[in-house]
Amino acid sequence: MAPVPEGDTIYRSAAALNRALSGREVVRFESVFPALTRVHADHPLTAMTVDRVQSAGKHLLMHFSGGVVLRTHMRMHGSWHIYRPGERWRARRSEMRVLVATAVFEAVGFNIPVAEFIRSRDLATHAVLSRLGPDGLDPRFDRDEAIRRLRSRPSMPIADALLDQRLLAGLGNVFKSEVLFSCGINPFAAVAELDERQLAHLVDTGQTLLQANVGAGSNGLRPHTGHRRTTGRDNPEESLWVYGRARRPCRRCNTAIVVRKHGSGARLTYWCPKCQTS
Repeated sequence: MAPVPEGDTIYRSAAALNRALSGREVVRFESVFPALTRVHADHPLTAMTVDRVQSAGKHLLMHFSGGVVLRTHMRMHGSWHIYRPGERWRARRSEMRVLVATAVFEAVGFNIPVAEFIRSRDLATHAVLSRLGPDGLDPRFDRDEAIRRLRSRPSMPIADALLDQRLLAGLGNVFKSEVLFSCGINPFAAVAELDERQLAHLVDTGQTLLQANVGAGSNGLRPHTGHRRTTGRDNPEESLWVYGRARRPCRRCNTAIVVRKHGSGARLTYWCPKCQTS
């Protein structure tokens, strides 16, 4: 099962892009987005340097020396690749949406549905970014604020609350199901039904699982293995507790895993009806 772009994926992408591009001058910029090409025509990025690349929840922010930031959001199928100049791309040219090239590396965004330029000074008031909840991969993560924001939606099913980026940034559909299983929480319990201990456990577990999937390795990041791990097992077939395992036996109690579509986006939630009764 291909990994869905969630907070861990975006964090790894940003870190890789930062290593490749940071401090290097832009020598070429291309995009299929008219709004981006207009900005580039008026204020060429080829006169700028990439200052840094960072993640903010599921958003990737590429900062340039001219006080401009490129925000991209991958949604379900977008991705960033890094190539040496002249290296053959692993995706079709027709799937290219944004290209930022330096003399040493080229960053190519494929199938990216959302991309815009923002002035650095406007980041704090950006309509989307300014409303993001605490990010489990941010060193400044505010645990108490995350709990408070979840508690502010008392009638919302906890499975939906964990996906609301205004409450807690970075978690997506995979981690949502895995966090709820790890904490033994019924996905459809309303937030109001959970006590402070349970909410704290959910927030702590979400942060732990996100961080575990970008943990330190020999190059400063955990090597990307092509699959997420929440069970601690290296075998890709055993790496997740419940996600993608409908009708298969629970790894703890052998009860068949259940799946249901719910919420405005009809997202899939996987859970064990025996282990998750709280």
